[in-house]
Amino acid sequence: MNKFAVVFAAAGLMALAACGEKPAAETNNASNEVVVNETENAANALDNAANAVSNATNATNTANAM
Repeated sequence: MNKFAVVFAAAGLMALAACGEKPAAETNNASNEVVVNETENAANALDNAANAVSNATNATNTANAM
């Protein structure tokens, strides 16, 4: 989901909260899905960074071995 979905989900929750009504399950699920996706993206970014460091280390070791 993109940032627009986050904005609309948040706006929907705030509108319902202002009316004193319980948010619909669909709105809660959309918000939760955004949080999960962002968390997974952050974890993937960390994995990518770790892989880049590992690749750089391997390249350095290879160069030193020559």
